[in-house]
Amino acid sequence: MQGVKNFQSMKFMKDWAIVIAVILLIIIFTISIPTFMQTANILNILRSISIVTIIAIGLTISLSVNGFDLSIGSTATLASSVVVSMFVWFNMPTGVSILAALLAVLGVALFNAFLIVKIKIPDLFATLATMFIVEGVAMTYTGGGSISVGMPRLDGTPTEGSISPFFLTLSKTPWIILIMLFVVITVHLFLTYTKHGRFLYAVGGNEEAAKLTGIPVNRYKMMAYIFSALLAGIGGLLLASQIGSSQINAGAGYLMPAVAAAFIGQSFAGHGKPNAIGTLFGAALVGILENGLVMLSVPYYSLNIIKGLVLALALASTYYSRKK
Repeated sequence: MQGVKNFQSMKFMKDWAIVIAVILLIIIFTISIPTFMQTANILNILRSISIVTIIAIGLTISLSVNGFDLSIGSTATLASSVVVSMFVWFNMPTGVSILAALLAVLGVALFNAFLIVKIKIPDLFATLATMFIVEGVAMTYTGGGSISVGMPRLDGTPTEGSISPFFLTLSKTPWIILIMLFVVITVHLFLTYTKHGRFLYAVGGNEEAAKLTGIPVNRYKMMAYIFSALLAGIGGLLLASQIGSSQINAGAGYLMPAVAAAFIGQSFAGHGKPNAIGTLFGAALVGILENGLVMLSVPYYSLNIIKGLVLALALASTYYSRKK
């Protein structure tokens, strides 16, 4: 009887470890920092994890088919570059500017799908190549420089366009948080309660078995990379809205936190597979940790060490439990 109780306790701890970790961090930082739980700081944390979460949700969908999209950071950079250039260089309206950026990232998705589905290059290597290609395309497109309102092009050509106030509002509180929650809930419902979501998981679980049951595997792998690129593109749009300009490799810094959030979230509620709610908690864990450490005046150059250790521990617990 005692053994059963111990087993149940261990299983509970493993299944809800990420939630317990978030709660413990909140308690620790609340005791250490009196202002940590103030509404302004909570909103600041939610706002700070919004872009990471949206990009990580795209990665989560690619992981659902047992893939891995390393190009999400450069895809976000491309979307940021295109949307700002549409505003500043070509004086385009908001709808056209956003559509142009999303069409650009759709091209990235189709290129990834071509390499993976048609050429049969393993996902990791294909998207690694795409990461460098898209990064180069974005830098070539912008001439290796940033794009901001009133700033002439590198050849000296003056610019007269401006970024619309509506677009700049998208990254402000509460809109960016609401967009994040909408993406998380929509993808959660899609993966959990629709046949397409179940088919994505089936492809990721056993590709050969999925083929034998009649699931069009290639079509669903293509779908996963389209969603991954589009959500990375949305993250890039919000990034451009947040900083009000396009910066070189602006999306590159979101790759590692997105990977951490997606992998940490796999253990949520005992799922043992990529899931949107778990990814949100993974992003929250990293965001709370970073926010609390900054408030404790931990040097910024040490933050990646701590975040890397958190990711390593999450991966160790995930894969160790799978082998047992």
